[in-house]
Amino acid sequence: MSWDFSTEPEFEAKLDWIRTFVREEVEPLDALFPGYEYVPLNEERRRIVDPLKQRVREQGLWAPHLGPELGGQGFGAVKLTLINEILGRTAWGPIVFGTQAPDTGNAEILARFGTPEQKERYLQPLLNGDIFSCFSMTEPQGGADPRVFTTRAVRDGDDWVINGYKYFSSNATVASFFIVLAITDPDVPVHKGASMFLIPAGTPGLTIEANHHLYGAYPHDPGHALVHYDNVRVPADAMLGEPGQGFHVAQSRLAGGRLHHAMRCIGVAQKAIDMMAPRAKSRFTQGSSLADKQLVQQFIADSYTELMPFRLAVLHAAWLIDTQGEHAARAEIAACKILAAKVVQSITLRAMQVHGAMGLTKELPLAGMFMSGVALGLADGPTEAHKVNLARQLLKGYEAEDPLWPSEFYAHRLAAATERYGTEVAAP
Repeated sequence: MSWDFSTEPEFEAKLDWIRTFVREEVEPLDALFPGYEYVPLNEERRRIVDPLKQRVREQGLWAPHLGPELGGQGFGAVKLTLINEILGRTAWGPIVFGTQAPDTGNAEILARFGTPEQKERYLQPLLNGDIFSCFSMTEPQGGADPRVFTTRAVRDGDDWVINGYKYFSSNATVASFFIVLAITDPDVPVHKGASMFLIPAGTPGLTIEANHHLYGAYPHDPGHALVHYDNVRVPADAMLGEPGQGFHVAQSRLAGGRLHHAMRCIGVAQKAIDMMAPRAKSRFTQGSSLADKQLVQQFIADSYTELMPFRLAVLHAAWLIDTQGEHAARAEIAACKILAAKVVQSITLRAMQVHGAMGLTKELPLAGMFMSGVALGLADGPTEAHKVNLARQLLKGYEAEDPLWPSEFYAHRLAAATERYGTEVAAP
């Protein structure tokens, strides 16, 4: 078995172009238009953003997560990791390159499960970067646990009628369509009794009853909505995938999305280090620079030694996907999801401390970067749930042993060694 994360020189040249382009052309948008990434473009922003998107297309880098048949490049997960860690440095990067969540995951399930008509109506505008979408799954009473979902879809002639509430439906206020998970057969387990529906914005009965923002978010940010589906009627062809396949559709989307988040987190953490190190060399106190203080040196060393194995873990998970398929990387994706929030919070907190009081303000992006790590601990399923699921998955590879004396108990090891070599050596 080979272990190879290498890429060809031609792709490295692409990465060099992305680094320069993001630094010189995209990162300035974070200062010009903070918090407007998911707000539909007005004429002022369009004059700047559309030409940038076109330059990305001309480089063959638009929507790099998708295959060529869908307008992407089919780069694979390893190359996508190397791209996304650069884009993760800037809030506008994913928008300019067509890799923003949740639209990437929504595009992927439309590509996998959508009918030709659904792809034409929803997928193509999404791929073009003309619209935003909303993935409406979690519920206020049960969070991300589909076993306690109460939103129902009932067949009525040629239509489905949907009733229930969904919470934290991100970008609902700007979405052109919603992908909604509803229970269609409550008498079977949820993984067989849930279905996915495509609902256009403005459909009668679809109401945004509240819109909540992450702490510190800009007021114009689209937010995360409480959506009421009150006798929402959609035709039978609004179903995405087959009846009862909703949980499978959702999981196929969420696994890739979790790794995409982890990819971008590499860039967030690296940016925090890149801010912390020069600041440490620039601030003087008690007779020397902060960079000369051993505790600050420890901050920088600890940050690097946290980021390095995390980056390799994400690349390894991506390599597994490229070589063996997403299913083979389930444990690795879960591990990356667990690590992502921890790594971002840990490193950005140190960077905030090195910057002092200013690190807490909106004059710097560090507090927002820290909050993104907190949010990632809940996005696409809470970290704690992933720890439980990962542990269960790993435990399947082990057998129970003698409850009194573990297998590495000395008497057991000695007996096994004696059985193997007892005739050749003297007893200890």
